[in-house]
Amino acid sequence: MINKEVPSVAEAVADIFDGATVMIGGFGEAGSPIELIHALIDQGASGLTVVNNNTGSGEVGLAALIKAGRVSKMICSYPRSMNSTVFPELYRSGKIELELVPQGTLAERIRAGGAGIPAFYTATAVGTMLADGKETREFDGKTYIMERGLKADFTLIKCRQADTYGNLIFNKTARNFAPPMAMAGTVTIVQTESVVAPGEMDPEIVVTPGIFVNRVVQVQNPQHESVLVASGVSYP
Repeated sequence: MINKEVPSVAEAVADIFDGATVMIGGFGEAGSPIELIHALIDQGASGLTVVNNNTGSGEVGLAALIKAGRVSKMICSYPRSMNSTVFPELYRSGKIELELVPQGTLAERIRAGGAGIPAFYTATAVGTMLADGKETREFDGKTYIMERGLKADFTLIKCRQADTYGNLIFNKTARNFAPPMAMAGTVTIVQTESVVAPGEMDPEIVVTPGIFVNRVVQVQNPQHESVLVASGVSYP
């Protein structure tokens, strides 16, 4: 389908199924697709494995998805950060699983998955608990561990502008994990502040080509995680 625009966030996430692996863009607040995550809470899918840099803040966005009991496993680099209370409590009580991944390794695992690379070797985490049970090899006298590429059934990301073909540009650091996640998702779903017609976007500034995007939904005034957290908002 050439025109990838869908009318609502609810329709955009309607087919996410129980047990799916879902990549969610964002570096803390920057680039977090709050409206898509809230639509996923409303949709009801459970038993999800979520790949994200962190585990959310307060009780909105990703943290709200976790609090709702929809996430069975987190794959992330920062399971605890400022204003993150939901995940630590659930983890300590054994109600959610954690796969801790160094941030650079996480980014490369996502990139590798999107590029069709099943595994790679890195020196990061050698000699630590994170290397336990992983294959090791020596290259030029140095030990490396094997890390597997990451892929997802669905990817949820946020951008500043998209065209109806799914070409995307991002707002500064809100770009973060979104481009490689778009490549690594079987179905990539994007919320965007504005949608333009094909040809209205300068191709020289397109970051993610439309070939990696399946659905685009316009959210003109996206919510900001820090504002919601500061206001004490809890979703739903």
